[in-house]
Amino acid sequence: MILNVSGRTDIVAFYSDWFRNRYQEGYVDVRNPFYPKQVSRIYFEDVDAIVFCTKNPLPIIDYLEEIKKPILFQVTLTPYGKDIEVGVPNKKDIIAGIKRISEILGKEFLYVRYDPILLNDRYDIRYHKKMFARLCDQLEGYVEHFIVSFIDDYKNVRSHQSDLNLHPFQKQDLEEIGKEFGSIALERNMTIQTCWEKVDFTQYGFLNEVCLSPTIAFRLTGKTNFPKWKARNCGCVNMVDIGVYNSCLHFCKYCYANFDEKKVRQNYREHDPHSSLLIGHLQADDIVKIRKK
Repeated sequence: MILNVSGRTDIVAFYSDWFRNRYQEGYVDVRNPFYPKQVSRIYFEDVDAIVFCTKNPLPIIDYLEEIKKPILFQVTLTPYGKDIEVGVPNKKDIIAGIKRISEILGKEFLYVRYDPILLNDRYDIRYHKKMFARLCDQLEGYVEHFIVSFIDDYKNVRSHQSDLNLHPFQKQDLEEIGKEFGSIALERNMTIQTCWEKVDFTQYGFLNEVCLSPTIAFRLTGKTNFPKWKARNCGCVNMVDIGVYNSCLHFCKYCYANFDEKKVRQNYREHDPHSSLLIGHLQADDIVKIRKK
């Protein structure tokens, strides 16, 4: 089993103490987001690897060496300000954190996600080319691989239309981004791929790869029997997400996992770092089943 920590929220940024407690206690409970009375209990002895996904890795860095499981760390680092990413810390601090992770885990187990790319009056093509090149320069020697994607039409995106003021991508926009980003990465001996995008950038040097391929899963675990991920038909191997939707306080205006800011604040108030669940506590009528894969 490979844990996704997490696609539903940013556990690393806001709930690292909880995760550390769960790891030390040996298990974590995960409420089914579609059938809330069903709870999966996952014992860390059954976990083969952990994929950490975050915009702010700083809270967990000092704990990383305590985790005796293979780790793939994916840090999302974009060039937006507080107008888009309301609660994300200073990017200089994030870059420093990425470098520390690289030194701890090795750069082959660290991906940086420039994700998602959006266009508006402030954040245009020229801006993205400049900022991606600057980011690669700052991380050269610490990061080998980048993942990029483009903004999607999520509920949260629609609710922030006036703030985002999005410009639709034209064919030439995509081609320019593909060509320039591919060239920037190649010049620095870095690799680059897209994440579940319809556009094909392989002609610009992009890898035809997924974010957690069977090859990477084997490199992490030495195992080859991981099924394809059912949650998305993207080609990644299956991951088990232990997060909760509507619980991330970054409040990014393009986010797919937050769509009710009132619920986010309520969930955060209900978080107990000593609970087996990320949000709230087990109830008497919950149905708890052990999950092994």
